[in-house]
Amino acid sequence: MLEKIPSREEMISLIGEEAFSAWEALCKKIEEAYDMDCLWNSGGKAWKYEYKYRRGGKTLCALYAREGCSGFMVIFGKAEQEKFEQNRQNFSPRIQEEYDSSTAYHDGKWMMFPVYDGSLIDEFLNLLMMKRRPNRK
Repeated sequence: MLEKIPSREEMISLIGEEAFSAWEALCKKIEEAYDMDCLWNSGGKAWKYEYKYRRGGKTLCALYAREGCSGFMVIFGKAEQEKFEQNRQNFSPRIQEEYDSSTAYHDGKWMMFPVYDGSLIDEFLNLLMMKRRPNRK
């Protein structure tokens, strides 16, 4: 856990206004669909901040931020990978390329998508729906 959660101004200064607008829009859509715990952490070696959506010990997804850059990460286990393969034609080439180039580890396929703008938000939500059904009415 972070001692001090970054302010809106700090985030805009860190990742830029357009990327932060996309970050906010993505968070809003996730929070409309899912009732989750939201956890701020340090981002490890590669990122300054991590903002994770979790429930019941399982992570839905995470957003990451560092100087001039933000990212959206989702990890697909075997079942989600099979769902994606069956529906891959419904995703843009950018999503398909990231899926194909992502490394599969023992616990799943780790996909990190850059978030520059809001153009992929709907597709990110479709990826999340493969992982877990929305739990908000």
